[in-house]
Amino acid sequence: MSGVRLHSRGPSGTRRFGERIGRLLRAGDVVLLSGELGAGKTVLAQGVGRGMGIEDQIKSSSFVIMNEYQGPALRLYHADLYRLEDPEQVAELALDELAASGVLCIEWPERAGAEMPPEHLRIVLAYDGAKAREIDVIASGERYEAIVRKLRPRR
Repeated sequence: MSGVRLHSRGPSGTRRFGERIGRLLRAGDVVLLSGELGAGKTVLAQGVGRGMGIEDQIKSSSFVIMNEYQGPALRLYHADLYRLEDPEQVAELALDELAASGVLCIEWPERAGAEMPPEHLRIVLAYDGAKAREIDVIASGERYEAIVRKLRPRR
């Protein structure tokens, strides 16, 4: 596992970082978004969608477990597991099957227990002041190690 820590000064920076990630994704990729309420998970998912060329506004999925958005080349499956109470509910969603045909972006993956794919890109957002965020990107798997290398700041 490798990772990188980045900083965002506000929502627009978090969204731009999501765009960078979105441009690197391909079918079958899984992105897990963790952080406290209001930390910017949905803002980052909006950027991912924009980076994938999706024109529709990515919305918070808190009241709908899964939303789908079609981009020019790929479909984005945006799941929010916040309201789930049992990891078995995640198994019923068959998220792994969805990921095969598009990009799967999951908020609150910790609610899923062991139901998440072992290889994924985990992004943890944390408050660093009122608007700023500290963003940790952790790769699990060779595919995601390559993404992390591309996200590292150039020196």
